[in-house]
Amino acid sequence: MLKKFIGYYRPHKKLFCMDMAASFLVALIGIMYPVVTRKMLNEFIPNREYDKIIFFGIFVFCLYLMRMFLQYFIQYQGHMMGVKMQAQMRREMFAHLETLPYRFYDQNETGKIMSRMTNDLMDISELAHHGPENLIITTISVLISFLYLLCINARLTVFIFICVPFMLAVVLVLRKRMRQAFMKSRQSIALINASLESSVSNIRVTKAFTNADKEMEKFEVGNQEFVEARRQAYQAMGQFHSSTSFITDVFNVIVLIGGGLFLYDGKINFGDYSAFVVSVNMFLSPVTTLINFMEQYQNGVTGFERFLEIMAEESEKDEEGAEDAGKLEGTIEFQDVSYEYEKGKEVLNHINLKIEKGQTFALVGPSGGGKTTICHLIPHFYDIDSGSLLLDGKDIRRLTRESVRKNIGIVQQDIYLFNASIRDNILYGRLDASEEEVIEAAKRANIHDYIMSLAEGYDTRIGERGVKLSGGQKQRLSIARVFLKNPSILILDEATSALDNTTEVLIQKSLDELCKGRTTIVVAHRLSTVKNADEIAVISEGKIVERGTHEELMGENGMYAELYKLQFREEGE
Repeated sequence: MLKKFIGYYRPHKKLFCMDMAASFLVALIGIMYPVVTRKMLNEFIPNREYDKIIFFGIFVFCLYLMRMFLQYFIQYQGHMMGVKMQAQMRREMFAHLETLPYRFYDQNETGKIMSRMTNDLMDISELAHHGPENLIITTISVLISFLYLLCINARLTVFIFICVPFMLAVVLVLRKRMRQAFMKSRQSIALINASLESSVSNIRVTKAFTNADKEMEKFEVGNQEFVEARRQAYQAMGQFHSSTSFITDVFNVIVLIGGGLFLYDGKINFGDYSAFVVSVNMFLSPVTTLINFMEQYQNGVTGFERFLEIMAEESEKDEEGAEDAGKLEGTIEFQDVSYEYEKGKEVLNHINLKIEKGQTFALVGPSGGGKTTICHLIPHFYDIDSGSLLLDGKDIRRLTRESVRKNIGIVQQDIYLFNASIRDNILYGRLDASEEEVIEAAKRANIHDYIMSLAEGYDTRIGERGVKLSGGQKQRLSIARVFLKNPSILILDEATSALDNTTEVLIQKSLDELCKGRTTIVVAHRLSTVKNADEIAVISEGKIVERGTHEELMGENGMYAELYKLQFREEGE
């Protein structure tokens, strides 16, 4: 882990060296005060050398002025180095998240992922800056002050430093407890963020059902878990700080008693004793700084561990030698395909079907039967467990995922639109499209006239998830996006099920236009929308239980006919 962390310093080697050099000089300047103090008390003041008193006083002042500029550089440029490292980690994490499979997002909440990208990386940034800086300043200050104390009086120094092993023992014992407590605290913060993201994203549902109290109750669970986690963290931190602080106080007591006895016996003079007292504080100050740094260290280390957990997640990978699919014609064939999301919970069971290019193929049946899973396998969102899935006769595993997905357009019931302009949302279908192509796509989706009625036209921002648009408008905008993509294969997954009948008729015209010349897979609960499909398959419990045209399936008087008659009866009532 340390090796990986150090690797992020490499792009900033020059700035890092300058920061460490500045820290080194700050540490050296810090030791000058006791040196000058000793000289003044032992030589300049007794010998009444006033010119040297003034000179060395001004000299120390100049050193402190220099230290002020060095500390400004350390605080400013050192923090900027940490920020740049944080930005690099965030960039890598985001790029890695883009490569992770659907399965990862099925198992991880958005809020928890966001917590790792924001809170955790912020603490890593602070550690990246303060870690080496504190380590260098404190190490140098401790070593120099210790050597200087030996020069003043070796016996008194050794006598005093018998406390050091006790301090190290306390640090080693309590540091592990702090680390565990801060890791739990990180996890609780992620839980709060996940709850908050869920509640804010669904605030309209909460208000519609007047369930604010329920959301508050759910949020409070995570909030109280956070309080308990922080309690344990601060308890461990309190034990750490109070114990180490007590040991540093013992140093002062020993200096007071031991130094007093040495002074009484004439083994040390008053000037050396005064310098010794100042130098001991010069030793204790960086030790205290290092102790106080432990909280930041624990935050940064646990944050980096959580960062590495994300980075260790396995990306989607094409098989070795996978080739570009190019422009597919659109023939799809499932050969004995089985799939399960979780071990032992099979969703698809030995599916066999072939969809010819340009054919409209409908999937119907009870919820949870496996229809959407079939649609997710075609763009290779998931890897099949057994069997083969062929596109134009080629095994999908031998084709690159990106080239396959370029050939597939998806229109779903739950449309996701970005908080951007209408133009940008349509352009998402093909980023290099011209303005004329965007407008043509909007016209074919029957939304151009509406767009032109808006004050800002195609520059109109539509809000988060398109909240400023109606359901039908959002659906037509998503259809325009697919028109622009111009895929060979089209998947319509409950594309009109959330719309009213009037809007559905309008959208269906756009979809009919979109389906022309493409292989189309339609998933629908409203069976009236799939009557004209070239072929219909009824999926139940992961199996194809019926297959044929509308007329053929009605003639069999099986599950499809039963579902159709039931819907027709309900719609007629």
